[in-house]
Amino acid sequence: MKKLVSLALALVLCLSVVSFSAFAEEDTIKITMMVDTTVLDQNNGRDAIEARWEELASAKAGKKVDLEIIQPDHSAYYDVMQQRMSNKEDWPDLVLLSSTYYADYAANGVLWDMTEAWEKSETLNSGRFTGQNVFEGLKIDGKLYGFAPTRGNGCVTYIKKEWLDACGLEAPTTYDEYYAMLKAFAEKFNTTPIAHAGFIGGEAPFVNYLPEFYQDAYPYFVQLEDGTWVDGFAQDNMKAALQRLQDAVKDGLIDKTTLTNTTADARNKFYDGTTGVFTYWAGTWATNLKTNLEANGKDGELVALKPLEGLPPYYDRVPPMWCITTACKDPQLVFDLFIDTMLDGGDMQMLWTYGAEGVHWSKSAGTVLAGTDKEVTYEDGQFHMLENLEKAGTLYTKNHIDPMLSLASFAEGYYDPKADSVKPEAMASAQLFNENSRLASIVPATSELSELNGDLTQIKAQIVADIALGNLSVEDGYKQFEAEGKELSDIIVESLNALN
Repeated sequence: MKKLVSLALALVLCLSVVSFSAFAEEDTIKITMMVDTTVLDQNNGRDAIEARWEELASAKAGKKVDLEIIQPDHSAYYDVMQQRMSNKEDWPDLVLLSSTYYADYAANGVLWDMTEAWEKSETLNSGRFTGQNVFEGLKIDGKLYGFAPTRGNGCVTYIKKEWLDACGLEAPTTYDEYYAMLKAFAEKFNTTPIAHAGFIGGEAPFVNYLPEFYQDAYPYFVQLEDGTWVDGFAQDNMKAALQRLQDAVKDGLIDKTTLTNTTADARNKFYDGTTGVFTYWAGTWATNLKTNLEANGKDGELVALKPLEGLPPYYDRVPPMWCITTACKDPQLVFDLFIDTMLDGGDMQMLWTYGAEGVHWSKSAGTVLAGTDKEVTYEDGQFHMLENLEKAGTLYTKNHIDPMLSLASFAEGYYDPKADSVKPEAMASAQLFNENSRLASIVPATSELSELNGDLTQIKAQIVADIALGNLSVEDGYKQFEAEGKELSDIIVESLNALN
């Protein structure tokens, strides 16, 4: 199968070269984009995706379109992105941004205002678009600077059912039951049951990996019901959350490696049996977790946990946004070819959702290895995902657009493979999240926020780490915050309240 996939990839690239031969080099449109690995990377058949995109975009433009992809490693993406954006000469035409950078860059003239282009777009006026409410949340002072093809999604807590059964437990419904379950896991399996990537996130919504411990606390700037802005880190509920984190680390329930783990490190600990509880993305990742556990010879059955009694819903993050920079020479053309085709209801949406035919999915008869000792045979014409090029025994589930989160349906009459590609555990996880989540908000950018928040965030992160690891008491941690961060925090809060 791997040889067949390689041949298919080569064929796609060859056909792409042939299709471009009719266009003269001087007529070439070049577009540069910067993206993380939410688009399948070089090791996962990205060349085939790029070639197919260029073919479709060239047909639309009537001339050759050359897409240059800048794709740092996932964990280093925002560090590399910030370095590149520090010099306008290095800005790409397109960049994928989280809400934190989106608001900052929009306020500082880095991003092209696409409001008018969006209002006139084929996507918005297609009758298939369902994300009006999401896009209202993306606007800053009534203007739109970015495009999101999906909802933001968020994380739910997954528990290994095999571990629950071994301890004679049902899924917990309260925090006390949850904590008791973790203690039972630690004793039964002689391990630390939770390990994650950081005690606090580096971007909004910050607390999505450890929601049972943060509960109603939020370490960023929040707006109260009366419209007043405050720093959530300085509130009493944050102090209580940090005490819960410290207690859990002290009791051996959260691994100290959480301080330095990448997301890949945390996933691998879950896959190899080191941990039994993992809070991660809803939907497609429920299938990814299951198949990777099975590929490691583990039981893949997981219980997706509803928010514990009395706790707030999970956070639905503001989705990452495709933004056109003000360094782009022809932003309207880039909008037309890239933004306004991503949800075209046809071939381009298929590419962004499922990847390239013959490399990531197929409708040809064949047998696919879906697990270390499990083969599935498909008939001719039956849609199915293909084996992952990097992880033998696992199948691809999507490309950039999660079909369960997409903001537009496929066009009438165009085959939508969602029913054939989405597994029951993914659908159940997505439904649980959708029914138990709240939308995170964008904090408006001010010059003070842009200038001071980087240093303030580092101060907060260090205090959180020191309290969680027991190096500081909560009381001493907040004395340190008063000495090092309070002045910066107050200046930012004052600037936000000045907007009211």
